[in-house]
Amino acid sequence: MRAASYDRFGGPEVITVGEVADPPVGPDTVLVRVKATSINPVDWKIREGYLQGAFPHHLPIIPGWDVAGVVEAIGPASRTELQVGDEVWGYVRRDDVAQGTAAELVPAPERTVAKKPAGLSFEEAAAVPLAGLTAYQALTELLEVKAGERVLVHAASGGVGQFAVQIAAALGAEVIGTASTRNHDLVRGLGASVVLDHGAGPISEQLAEHGGPVDAVLDLVGGDALADAPQQVKDAARIASVTDAEAVLGMGGRYAFVRPDIAGLDALARLVDDGRLTVTLARTFELDEIAEAHRLSAEGSPGGKIAVRI
Repeated sequence: MRAASYDRFGGPEVITVGEVADPPVGPDTVLVRVKATSINPVDWKIREGYLQGAFPHHLPIIPGWDVAGVVEAIGPASRTELQVGDEVWGYVRRDDVAQGTAAELVPAPERTVAKKPAGLSFEEAAAVPLAGLTAYQALTELLEVKAGERVLVHAASGGVGQFAVQIAAALGAEVIGTASTRNHDLVRGLGASVVLDHGAGPISEQLAEHGGPVDAVLDLVGGDALADAPQQVKDAARIASVTDAEAVLGMGGRYAFVRPDIAGLDALARLVDDGRLTVTLARTFELDEIAEAHRLSAEGSPGGKIAVRI
């Protein structure tokens, strides 16, 4: 099969695309014929070696954790309800880093994939699982957002942020987002009632003009925004951050790190089917262009998700 891979840590130039051995089909594995994957910041951070303290790494590494494709085969011990030929999507994270999703065939643990929403293209579907599950799990499990509450989403125009705004609105919350001024209309269009300028001073001071501290804060940017979070929220226990575990735990909040979750994928699929969750693709690359896709992601703020067509 063809796949992207790298045998040393470094910049985008370490990635090559070529023939590698087909993966085995494990006993509880769903083999996916991949149609698309996507690029998330974690992908280039892994490539540069930043997550070696979090997961065992086995070079050469095929990058990628998001997948959308068609079931090619199912392991003999699998209890999945999926069948050969089903269109699926998933967040294919294992306990180590080696066999990723930027390949023609991906052996996905059965706990990581579910049926793809029919209303999304493969490229759109591949852009959702990691970012969408991050937002969904943070809002529903860590922050326990309820209808009628006020929720602040930092970096609301980013990949996770766009999903978080839509999910929080679907939960019945009033959503306040932060973004650069050029993205304010985008964030309002996703369901935010108020959008604050992250470059115009402390968000807690800006909130004073919009009802004061909120019920829950989802931090997707860190830095000054996270440091100011205890002043942004009524109870610091309802701060969740994906950026700085030590800082958010130190202030009494929760650290969010996404996990594979079929029930969460199904919940996201229902939101898609109901028209309450849409996907914005900033760019779509071919597999041979994946190094450029990594480069664009590392530059930040592409305006939506980055898909890679296999």
